[in-house]
Amino acid sequence: MRRPMLVASTTILTGVVCCATLTLPAQAHQVATPARAMIPTAADGRQSREDEAITRAEANVTRHPATFGFGTGQELRVRDVLIDQDGTEHVRFDRTYRGLPVIGGDFVVHQGADGRLKGASRAKAGAVALRSVTPTVSATRTETSALSHAPGITAAEATPELVVWAADGAPRLAWRTTVRGVGSHGQPDGEVIVTDATTGRIIEEYDAEREARGAGRSEYTGSVQLDTTLRADGTFTLRDPVRGHVTKDALNKPDDSLTSQSGALFTRKVNIWGDGRKFSTDRTTAAVDAHANTAWTYDYYKTSFGRNGIKNDGKGATVFVHVGRNWDNAAWYDDCFCMMSGDGDGRNHPEQVDLDTMGHEMTHGVTSATANLRYVGESGGLNEATSDIFGTMVEWYADNPIDRPDYLFSDQSTPPWARRFDKPSLDGRSADYWSRNVGRLDVHYSSGVGNHFFYLLSEGSGAKTIRGVRYDSPTHDGSAITGIGNKKAAAIWYRALTTYMTSTTDYKAARTATLNAAKDLFGTGSTEYRTVQSAWTSVNVR
Repeated sequence: MRRPMLVASTTILTGVVCCATLTLPAQAHQVATPARAMIPTAADGRQSREDEAITRAEANVTRHPATFGFGTGQELRVRDVLIDQDGTEHVRFDRTYRGLPVIGGDFVVHQGADGRLKGASRAKAGAVALRSVTPTVSATRTETSALSHAPGITAAEATPELVVWAADGAPRLAWRTTVRGVGSHGQPDGEVIVTDATTGRIIEEYDAEREARGAGRSEYTGSVQLDTTLRADGTFTLRDPVRGHVTKDALNKPDDSLTSQSGALFTRKVNIWGDGRKFSTDRTTAAVDAHANTAWTYDYYKTSFGRNGIKNDGKGATVFVHVGRNWDNAAWYDDCFCMMSGDGDGRNHPEQVDLDTMGHEMTHGVTSATANLRYVGESGGLNEATSDIFGTMVEWYADNPIDRPDYLFSDQSTPPWARRFDKPSLDGRSADYWSRNVGRLDVHYSSGVGNHFFYLLSEGSGAKTIRGVRYDSPTHDGSAITGIGNKKAAAIWYRALTTYMTSTTDYKAARTATLNAAKDLFGTGSTEYRTVQSAWTSVNVR
């Protein structure tokens, strides 16, 4: 569903569809309540608990505007609502200012079941007040500049969006320009260039796409069962009627021509798919792994956390295989709500649709729907670590006899592995421990700190063999740690991600978020809480 929104303004913006509003005049904290789109849970049409939580959170924002940096000209939109078993409510808001998205303006309202404010988790933006939201630098000039900063992308198109940039805590008007086109292998590719809308100076650049680097293979999980749909014409298609996702053939087209409605459905007269061979001429072979592993990812989140799909709204994603030409990669795309993978390099690497890779990419969608960790700096490393962690946990959940669970990320599609958790630096690039320079690394390597923390929390330090794989995990301070198991560790990380992390969370804030999560789940005097403390200290996050 679309969530209601809260507005602090002397006027209500036009062009907003389907959302109720609350208005807050500049000099008073009065709340006007127009008709709200109700979410009935009973015959009498009473508000659901979720809708009630939103109402209470809106009230808390108006009562405590300084706590949230909420003021005149601002509008709040609900991103997510989480209600604990004890009734504690956590309502996550994004923020706009005079109709423009505030990057770094998100926060979470923590409140009791009675509506009493218990606390707040806030991204770096505080109060937002700009003299003008009219840019000095034109959109055309911004497009030209952005295209010049993405020379490796062909057939490129630039789409500028005017925003209030406050990810570093200093609100200013900016252009956030997305450049999309085709990479060197026909793969979807993109860059985001953020420029000051007054001076034209570049503020930040980062990848538009969220990728798991590596090579791909098909038939990673052997013989599997697939949930398919029988159509009226008697043919079967790879549409999962249980979870809602559909797996399609992208017909080797790049992303600039793909939407969720694009591509071709896989159909068969007999409900048997693929041949299990590498570089198969049967285009359904890659689709078998993609379809099954998407289902395992859905089931992991549903079984472990009660999460009903990537956005927790019961809707399934579109999964594309055979994207681009000779692209040995996989990626998640929020705007399309799609998972995409290419055909590999055509010589050594088949398609990348193995279990932990699929779980990794789908988790980018979960992160986007919750904390929305920015894909740059330390928050970007945490974004990647989150995908590595839950991609790995999908592997442990499936417990497939061929693609066996381990702490080696993408070991099937990128042997011997693309990244590993016990000592990330063994790849020659990733960080084992936090340092002041971690945020300058590529997000796939700064993620090492989070991955290492998760391993230590799960399995502890030192040398050991787990499920036939040898590990040897050091600690920054030479301490010895005993793990609490990866199920508890994953529960703590998920709670932190969905309840306490925000778009600008860095490693220090992640420590606080996971400690809050451990306190909620196990208590401050628990072994689990103390182990979270020790594991962060052991990767030099204090």
